[in-house]
Amino acid sequence: MNTRTLCLLAMAGGAGTAQADWSATLTGASDYLFNGVTQTGHQPAVQGSLDWSGDAGLYAGLWASNVDFGDDTEAEVDGYLGYRFEFRPGYSVDAGLALYTYHGGRDSSDADYPEAYLKLGIAGFNLNAWYTHDYSGLDVGHVVLMLQKDFEINDRWTIATQLSRSTSLDTDRFAWDGDRDHYLHWQIMNRTSYAGFDLALGLSGTTLSDEAGDTAVLFTIGRTFTF
Repeated sequence: MNTRTLCLLAMAGGAGTAQADWSATLTGASDYLFNGVTQTGHQPAVQGSLDWSGDAGLYAGLWASNVDFGDDTEAEVDGYLGYRFEFRPGYSVDAGLALYTYHGGRDSSDADYPEAYLKLGIAGFNLNAWYTHDYSGLDVGHVVLMLQKDFEINDRWTIATQLSRSTSLDTDRFAWDGDRDHYLHWQIMNRTSYAGFDLALGLSGTTLSDEAGDTAVLFTIGRTFTF
């Protein structure tokens, strides 16, 4: 899912809500970056989500995007279910399950895989972890650890930063850059809102030598509708 902020998971859950709420988000992006690796061949993406948030922090949703892996796969559709609560101001726990699915070609679904995640909010920092036992349907364990921090410049502008490490737990089955067990990803985005639209512009890069992980300018524009 989009940069796990993202990408990656766009969570709608809020702790202690009095009733269930629905929302939908439509986003246009200059690229679909998943942990810094393009999923669209560095081409634009159109993405959408449908989110439900219930009482006391329970949430669920669907997220979709076009993709281009150089084969017949054309779309990614993800589902997620989780629970988030804030036990004191500035401190929160968010845990859940996600399922990544791929569509368009006869064998596209071979890359489907589930994932568990845990997110900790600690005094303005977010420490997030994702784990799957079947990364991209390859029967290999994979872990992503991410540190996030947002810096509020004023009431209109926010600088969002993140640093993550993606690690294969079995390089005989899957390795990054051919023989590496991990790579690092960094991202910095300048975010604002205008006339009901959410706008972001920034840079994303990785330590991968493959051009799919090259440093890229990322621009996104989105709008959320509640009902």
